[in-house]
Amino acid sequence: MKRISLTLLFCASLAIIGCKNEKKEKEADKTSDTEVTQETKKEEVKKIKVTLDPKSDSKLSGNVVFKQENGEVTMTAIIDGLAEGMHAIHIHESADCSAKDGSSAGGHWNPTFEKHGKWGDPDGYHRGDIGNFKVDANGNGTITMTTDQWCIDCDDETKNIVGKAIIVHDGVDDFTSQPSGAAGTRVGCGVIKL
Repeated sequence: MKRISLTLLFCASLAIIGCKNEKKEKEADKTSDTEVTQETKKEEVKKIKVTLDPKSDSKLSGNVVFKQENGEVTMTAIIDGLAEGMHAIHIHESADCSAKDGSSAGGHWNPTFEKHGKWGDPDGYHRGDIGNFKVDANGNGTITMTTDQWCIDCDDETKNIVGKAIIVHDGVDDFTSQPSGAAGTRVGCGVIKL
């Protein structure tokens, strides 16, 4: 009888220990799943800061920050040294700001071969057609936009902004003149690179 009781007690102990270990393994699995999810979220956030150089003898200075998070890129440009009024800003096709007039950056970035237009126009627009921003009496201007049509260093060449340039113009984009909106002289240029 003692032998049966001891055997039952031993089996019950093993069952209890097994249940505790199984519970610990499940908790460990949950923790590792949470860590993987948090790592994935951390990997999704990408950021590039672009310093703008003056072009065409302008006094422009500033920077543009691109931040990718949750499948969207937000661009924030802070620019000073411009004349009061409206000015155009675009993404251009080449990461080259070496020319004194910014012409080395090429034309507007247009990987989908659309006509020039206002961002979101159903008749077409370039992926680089950001638009116009207002500059105050002190020469300071800012513009922010968010889109899922750009990405930072992804495999989709119709969305990847890395290897392009950001150009600021002294004039206004009219959204109709082809191929560039007649925005005038290029007064600022910055390369978008990692």
